[in-house]
Amino acid sequence: MDKPRLSLRGSIAARLAIGYGLLVAAAMAALSAIVYVGTVGVFERSIDNKVLAEQARLAKAWQGDGRAALVREIDVLLHDLVDTDTEMVGLFDANGRLVAGNLRRWGGLPPPGQRADGSLAFDSMVRNGTPVSVRIVASRLGDGSRLVVGRDLVELDAIRDVVERALLLGAAVSILLAMFGALWFRWRLDARIGRIRRTTARIAAGELSSRIEVAGNDEFARLGEDINRMLDRIEALMEGVRHVSNSIAHDLRTPLGRVRSRLDRALQTSVDPQALVLDARLAIEDIDSVISLFDKLLQIAALEAGVRAGSFEPLDLAAIARDMTELYEAAAEEQGLTLAYHGPDAAPVRGDRHLLANALASLIDNAIKYGCGGGRVEVRVEVREDATVLAVRDYGPGVAADEMDKLARRFYRVDQSRHLPGNGLGLAIVTAIVQLHGGTLELRRAEPGFEASMLLPQGR
Repeated sequence: MDKPRLSLRGSIAARLAIGYGLLVAAAMAALSAIVYVGTVGVFERSIDNKVLAEQARLAKAWQGDGRAALVREIDVLLHDLVDTDTEMVGLFDANGRLVAGNLRRWGGLPPPGQRADGSLAFDSMVRNGTPVSVRIVASRLGDGSRLVVGRDLVELDAIRDVVERALLLGAAVSILLAMFGALWFRWRLDARIGRIRRTTARIAAGELSSRIEVAGNDEFARLGEDINRMLDRIEALMEGVRHVSNSIAHDLRTPLGRVRSRLDRALQTSVDPQALVLDARLAIEDIDSVISLFDKLLQIAALEAGVRAGSFEPLDLAAIARDMTELYEAAAEEQGLTLAYHGPDAAPVRGDRHLLANALASLIDNAIKYGCGGGRVEVRVEVREDATVLAVRDYGPGVAADEMDKLARRFYRVDQSRHLPGNGLGLAIVTAIVQLHGGTLELRRAEPGFEASMLLPQGR
C-alpha cells in the first residue's frame, strides 16, 4: 500500500515548521534591534551630549565677556588634549569669515544650508580630502556671528559597521539554525503523526488488534492513549456484535425449528384435530418467545440511545423498592424464600419510574430464580454521599468468579441456569437502564450468594 503523501499546502507539519521559523526570525530581528539601539544608540547619545555641553560652555563664555572670551574658550577647548582629533569648533563673523576654531582643516565653512537655530543635525564635511559624516550644531550669536560646534563620527561609524556586521552574521547563523530547527521539528511531527496514520491504515485494512505505540507523556502520547481506548471500545463493540449475532442465530434456530416441525405435522392429513390445535398453540408460544426476544433487543437499543431520558422526574427510590418487594413476596414464598426490604423511608433520585421498577423487578426475579436454597432474598436501599444504592442479594449458590465479568453480556447464561426459561438479556437491560440514569451496575459474589447493586446519582 502506498504511503499517503501530503502537499506543503496541506501539511500542518510544514505550516507549523514555517511558523516556527518565522517566529524565530522575528525574535532575532527584535533582539538585533535591541542590541543595535543599546550599542550604537548609546554612543550617539554620548556624542550628542558632548556636543551640546561644549556649545553651552562656549555660549556661556560669550555671554560673560563677549567675543574675546569666546575666542579664548575655543582655544582652551581645542588644546585640552581631550578628543582633539574629533572636535569641530568654529566662530564665523557676519560675513562668513572664520574668526577662531579648527574648521579650516574641515573645509573652512560649515555645510551649505546648515541652520543656525541650535538644533543637532547629521551632515557631511571634507577632512583631508576625504568626506566624513559629522554631528553638528550651529547657533547665531547676538552680533550676527555664528558658532559651530560638532564632532567627527568616524569612530561611531566604525562601531556601527562592527555592530552591523556582527548582527548580520548572527542573523545569518540564526536563520540557518531556524531552518534546520524547523526541518527537524517537521520531521519529528511527521514521524509522530505518521505512526498514528499507519496504525489507522492497518485498522482500516482489518487489523482491529493494532494499537498506537505510546511513548512519553506529551500531547501525542495522550492522543495515542485516547485513540487506543477508543479502539479497545470499538473492538469490544465489534466482538459484542459478533456475539449477539451468533446468539440471535442460536436462540432463533431452536424455536423456529420447532415451529417448522409442528407446521410440517399440521400439514399431514392424518393429524388428530386436537393435536393440530396443540401444535398451533405451541407454535404461537415459540413465535411469541421470538417476538419477546426482539422486543428486548429493541428495548436495549432504545435505552442505549437515551430516548427515555426526557421523561426523568424526581422519584423516591425507597418507595419503588418497597412496592416491588410487596409485589414479589408471593412469588418468593412459592419458591420457599423470604423477600424483605431494608433501607430508609425515603431516597430521592431523578429518573424514570417505570424503567427503574423494571430493572429492580429483573434483579428480584433473578434472585428468586437462581437463589433457591438460600432461604431469603434481600432488597436494600442505601443513601451515600456520592450515590444512592439499590441492591438485591440472594443467599443461593452464587456465581463462579471466572463468570462474573460475563454476566452483563447479551445472551450470556451460566451453565446452571441453561435449563431455566430465559434468554440472557435481563442483566443487559438492567445495565442499559442504569447507564441511562448516569449510574453503574455492580455485580459481586456475596459469600454466600450473589448481589447486584445499582449505583444511581442522587436526585436534585
